[in-house]
Amino acid sequence: MLAVTAVTLDLLMLAGILVLLVLIAGFALAETALTRMNRSRAVALHEAGRPGADRLLRLVKHPEHFLNALLFTILLLQTGQTALTTVLAERVFGAAGVVVALLVNVGIVFVFSEAAPKTWAIQHVDEAALRAAGPVSALARFAPLRWTARGLIGIANAVLPGKGLQAGPFVSEEEFLALADEAAEAEVIEAEERVLITRVIDFGDTVAREVMVPRTDMVTVDASFRVGDAMEVVLLNGFSRIPVCGDGIDDVVGVLYAKDLMRADRDGREDVGVATLARPANFVPETKRVSHLLREMQADKFHMAIVIDEYGGTAGLVTLEALIEELVGEIVDEFDVEDPMIEPLPGGVLRVNGRLAIDEANEVLDGDLPEGDWDTIGGLMFSRLGHVASEGDLVRFDGFELRADKVQGRRISRVRITPLPEPDDGDGTHRGEAEDHP
Repeated sequence: MLAVTAVTLDLLMLAGILVLLVLIAGFALAETALTRMNRSRAVALHEAGRPGADRLLRLVKHPEHFLNALLFTILLLQTGQTALTTVLAERVFGAAGVVVALLVNVGIVFVFSEAAPKTWAIQHVDEAALRAAGPVSALARFAPLRWTARGLIGIANAVLPGKGLQAGPFVSEEEFLALADEAAEAEVIEAEERVLITRVIDFGDTVAREVMVPRTDMVTVDASFRVGDAMEVVLLNGFSRIPVCGDGIDDVVGVLYAKDLMRADRDGREDVGVATLARPANFVPETKRVSHLLREMQADKFHMAIVIDEYGGTAGLVTLEALIEELVGEIVDEFDVEDPMIEPLPGGVLRVNGRLAIDEANEVLDGDLPEGDWDTIGGLMFSRLGHVASEGDLVRFDGFELRADKVQGRRISRVRITPLPEPDDGDGTHRGEAEDHP
């Protein structure tokens, strides 16, 4: 009788292990499918009337409502399955049972409950996500499980430094970019799409100071100018909008539109002062995020803003075109005189514009030029030189030599970047050695 009972218990545990393996496989499939399903695809499935698409769309819109509960459930199932497998293996194989249980969990469980279902979910994202939407929705509505997961997240946030994450951990930007890299390598997405994804993510962290035209490059007209004088400036530079200044560049009193000038010139008002035609200027702080600024430009219908520094002075100006170029790259029309930001030279040498951003330079060089209170290559050289640059001045960093190739006034306009044959220990600055470092 005891033998029959023992066999029955072993069979029950085996059945329980199989059931848990099936559940783990199902939830692993659901996790992969739902995390890979994007909102636009879910909307398309919903509009196509696919069964379960309404539940899927709700899940995709609010992943924090289901993901932590789903992950917690998978952990519970895996823990229970591991415990049952270990107990059953010890009953059947004795002391060697622990080793048998380890082999089962590492081999069989990984193949049939992790790799296989997740691979199938990646290959059939739509079908897997639609199938998983119903069970996962029911799981997310199960209050005890949801409260337990939320309570454990609260404990994790309490023991971690800082404020933690109220909704729990999700995919970071670095993980998302790594996923995009893998997709590009597997030719799931095009290389151009990978670049656009990077630009969209970087766009959220970019501030107006990084994309503005600095005050030294601004073209303005004085408020005392006549329409005819301003027309000459506009035609010479090819701008459709130009700031109007009162007492110097720090006193921007408005923005002059080329179409207003042309209308006044057509009406015979070429001797009228431009101050009467200037429209109100929009001002933004240099630390304003460009993602917010873009929405403001769209909502308030303006294409140019004057960037103000912390002291209230004019730091530069930013245009709608500059913001769009942060996402799609340079936009050059038939009237633009193209001055390349990066110019490849023989021997792996690059000649770059002094306004080239440090992060862009690091991406092109695959290097690690230091970041700090400066945003550009020219600012980096000024900081390390400690004096007004002259043509030929050098700055060395890990593996690279930066040379001031062209200096206009007090500004470094072109920089030659040369890879060094061996890493240079320490940061050195050298003046007047252009002939020794071509």
